[in-house]
Amino acid sequence: MPKIKMKTHSGTAKRIKRTASGKLKRAHAFAYHKASSKTPKQKRGLRGTTLVSNSDQKRIKQMVAYK
Repeated sequence: MPKIKMKTHSGTAKRIKRTASGKLKRAHAFAYHKASSKTPKQKRGLRGTTLVSNSDQKRIKQMVAYK
């Protein structure tokens, strides 16, 4: 009988990239919706990417196990 395989969470897989060291890279939240009410400093800070926090790392690595 075949083993049961985990499925990649496709929504998460589209949003997360893995770095060379194995950490997970993501975009900042709250960056685009209602951006006109945010200050330029806020918008500058939300540009680019950041790493997934250590407390979420294990859970999200499971969600994108084969990526």
